[in-house]
Amino acid sequence: MKPMKPITIAIIFLFGALAAFSSGEQASIATANKEYSAGSYQAAADLYQKVVDAGYASPELFYNMGNSYFKMNDYARAILWYERARRLDPGNEDINFNLNVANTKISDKIEPLPELFYKRWLIALVQVFSVDTWAAMCVCLFIGGLLGLVLYIASRVLILRKIGFWFALGLFVFSFFALAFAWNGYSFSKSTSEAIVFTPTITVKSSPDEKSTDLFVIHEGTKVRLLDNISGWYEIRIVNGSVGWLPKNSLEKI
Repeated sequence: MKPMKPITIAIIFLFGALAAFSSGEQASIATANKEYSAGSYQAAADLYQKVVDAGYASPELFYNMGNSYFKMNDYARAILWYERARRLDPGNEDINFNLNVANTKISDKIEPLPELFYKRWLIALVQVFSVDTWAAMCVCLFIGGLLGLVLYIASRVLILRKIGFWFALGLFVFSFFALAFAWNGYSFSKSTSEAIVFTPTITVKSSPDEKSTDLFVIHEGTKVRLLDNISGWYEIRIVNGSVGWLPKNSLEKI
């Protein structure tokens, strides 16, 4: 019998490690779910965190993390994990509902600036499906376009050639839009330009200096957009357009 080649051993080892990793994380999640059902919310959150630390990410996992912290009245962390879940599955009604409920529990009720109508429509359209769904639609539409192209090239019947041409053209256009929406959603999910405030009450400064002018006060759980960073400080903007500076240690990135 011939000895197994090193590359074969490496492939078998890789798949074995992946299988073990998957079974291990699923066992931790199952145990965490039991702890949550039993009312042991901190134990559940700790187990979910172990899975996250192992490199696993899913909207369901982040959603469960948010629920655990919500049950413990830790609304800032609940919002953080709901926001992370929403990035992976922006159209999920349960995630959006719980995020909205959690936001009613924090001190700040900031009115956002009105957005241009076409931006609202575009965001709403992108968030109808998850990134994976948009990507799958893109592939299916592109394959359909290729089939239409084959019909156009292979057919000798004029009407079939016309059908194949317009069918292919339409599906290629739609596949392009699906690809654009998938990329937009993916970029949003990987963005680190937003953060949650994790200090009970904090004053936003006019510059990255404790001695600078006080601008306004925000509270734990408020979401901010990160604009710039300088030596331990972030320049932030809140949804009403106000801008200022906060220490980095007062925030956690989404």
